[in-house]
Amino acid sequence: EIGKNVNVGCGSIAVNYDGKNKAKTIIGDNVFVGCNSNLIAPVKVGDRAFIAAGSTITKDVPEDALGIARAKQDNKLGYAKHLNHGK
Repeated sequence: EIGKNVNVGCGSIAVNYDGKNKAKTIIGDNVFVGCNSNLIAPVKVGDRAFIAAGSTITKDVPEDALGIARAKQDNKLGYAKHLNHGK
């Protein structure tokens, strides 16, 4: 369910199916969902909330809150040679 005056950025998705059951994502009014976000149902995003781009949201985001869910980047130096099969 999507409320009024909601911006859903490109590449964002409501992930609502676990292979067996469907669950609901509820997005309130005047919400901004940043690009490349995943809303893992069941989840509710309250009115006037913001979702930071690139976030994977697994818990409800209250009204007027900013939801941020990103893993810290970790670079494994030299590791690509193991994945490229010696190329």
